[in-house]
This record gives sequence, C-alpha cells and structure tokens, in this order.
Amino acid sequence: MPFAFFFLESEGFAGLKRGIRARILETLVMLILLALLILGIVWVALALIDNDAASMESLYDLWDFYLPYLYSCISLMGCLLLLLCTPVGLSRMFTVMGQLLVKPTILEDLDEQIYIITLEEEAIQRRLNGLSSSVEHNITELEQELDNVKTLKTKLERRKKASAWERNLVYPAVMVLLLIETSISVLLVACNILCLLVDETAMPKGTRGPGIGNASLSAFGFVGAALEIILIFYLMVSSVVGFYSLRFFGNFIPKKDDTTMTKIIGNCVSILVLSSALPVMSRTLGITRFDLLGDFGRFNWLGNFYIVLSYNLLFAIMTTLCLVRKFTSAVREELFKALGLHKLHLSDTSRDPETTKPSANGHQKAL
Repeated sequence: MPFAFFFLESEGFAGLKRGIRARILETLVMLILLALLILGIVWVALALIDNDAASMESLYDLWDFYLPYLYSCISLMGCLLLLLCTPVGLSRMFTVMGQLLVKPTILEDLDEQIYIITLEEEAIQRRLNGLSSSVEHNITELEQELDNVKTLKTKLERRKKASAWERNLVYPAVMVLLLIETSISVLLVACNILCLLVDETAMPKGTRGPGIGNASLSAFGFVGAALEIILIFYLMVSSVVGFYSLRFFGNFIPKKDDTTMTKIIGNCVSILVLSSALPVMSRTLGITRFDLLGDFGRFNWLGNFYIVLSYNLLFAIMTTLCLVRKFTSAVREELFKALGLHKLHLSDTSRDPETTKPSANGHQKAL
C-alpha cells in the first residue's frame, strides 16, 4: 500500500528521463527514507523510555522486535477502530438487509403508490422539457429529483413482482436471524466479562489451544465451533458496514466511475487494518479461543487486565446503546413531536431513502 501510494504520486527525479523506471526509483527511495524515519522515531522513543541494557539490545533486533511491535500497534489501532465500527454495524445491519430484501406489504396499496409515483415522474419530465438550457441550476435539481423518483418507482415495482414467500417469509426470517446473532454476541461478551472477573486464565494472552484437529476449542463441540465461525463472519460484515456508516469515513465509499486511485488505496488500507484486528478482537471478546495462524496471543497489551476488561465493557455497552437507539428511534421522534422538541433537531437519526412514501394526495409523508 505505501508503494502504491508513493508510485501514484511520483513523477521521477529531476534530470532523469521520465518513465516507469524513474517513478519506481523515486518510490523506492521514498520507501527507504520512510522506513529510516519510522525506525529512528522508535529508536529514540525506546531509548528515552527504557534506557537499560535489555532495551538497548532489543534496538538492534529488527526481525524479532520491530516488526512484531509494529504489527501489535497496528492491531491495537484496528481494535479501537472496530470498537467504533462494530456496534454501529450491528444496528445498521437491520437497515441494510431491509433495503436489500423485499418487505411485507401490510396495509399498503402498491398499485396506488406506483400510479402516484408515475404521475410525479411525468410531471417532473414535463417541467424539464419546458425549461430552457440557460437555467442550469434548476435543471440539475430536477434531474436529481427525477432520478430519486425513478429509483423509488423501481423499488415499488420490485416489491410488486416479488412472490408471497419472498415478501412474507424471507424478510421476517432474516430479521429474526440477525436479532439472534446479535443477542448471542452480546451474551458471549457478557459471559466473558464475568469470566475475566472470576478466572485469570480467561485472559487472551498466553492461552493457547490444543492445535488444529487435536481437540475441540468449544465446549459444545462441532456445533459450538460452527457457531463461532458464523459469529466471526457476522462481526466481520458488521464491522465493514459500520465503518462506512461512520460520518468521518462516509466519503470513503467507492462510487462507480467516480473513485480516485488514492481513495481506492485508502479503502484497501482500512480493510487491511480491520482484517488484521478481527482475530484479536474475537479473542479479546471471548468469542473464540482459536489463535488462528498469526499467534496473536503474543501481544503485550492483551495481558493487561484493565485494557481487556475495559474493551469488553465498552463493546457491550456501545452495542446495547446502538441497538436500543435503533429500535426506539421511531418512538423517540414521536415523543419529540408531541413535546414540541422536534424543532430543536435533538434527534439526528438519518432516514432511509425508502422510508419516504408517496401518499394518496400526491404529497410526501414519512412513515
């Protein structure tokens, strides 16, 4: 990733012939200077903090000291990022699956809604045909509004063409499955907190499994191991969804025909950091005891009781708050409206595009 970034920004040294070789040479020089800078900073920092013989000897050990320490720092930053992304993603998954699946039609007349949205599309199209090319601002707004109307019309037509099984069985089953997986994740974290308070062997550092194929790491055998795998994949997807749902990283979402190479590199770096921290988070939260193939239990900060306990508590509290906020958002907004507090914009919950439906009188109303 650093090579790709510097190669993208390089132009070649002055006086050399422009081309691929000159750009590769400049990129390699920049990487060497960056490595020397990082090693120098770590060298000075460790010399100032731990000025003893053991620390001075470790300064010369690049393979067994620098690289594991650097990877440990990257995993720690990734775990902190997962602590923000995963609770948001667990609550956001319900909305994402609701957008991908066809919802049941309860007390809704899809034919009437399609008829109204068709009339609105024709009205916007007539307004576009009547405007002159000089009014560019109004034309841009109407084109954007026309695209939103066409998108809503496509969703309504898809809901109408969907079978009864897809509408009334698949959507409730997926929602119940997501709720069960989220509840099991929170319960496992709560049990791990109790184990940390009672048993010292529950710490993630130093706990090694019997190895692949020797014995089951789960007390429930094959069923427990399969459940751990499902939960880890669920947390992985939720962390990615939560990462792109955060306001700070919302601009990182790739767009078709409108994504720069720098943004692609940034997405790759973010996914790599999250993936490197996912096994560490799974061990820290007590979801699995399997060490994978990276020997993640060697990290020093995993042996700190207060860091591990605080991480578990923050994850359980933030996940619970995000879920409560998700399922009580409609009730909270109605209470704000009843008390007259909606004008103060105290509730900043973002509405989904498909929550705005056309009403019978042609106006828009939020369900």
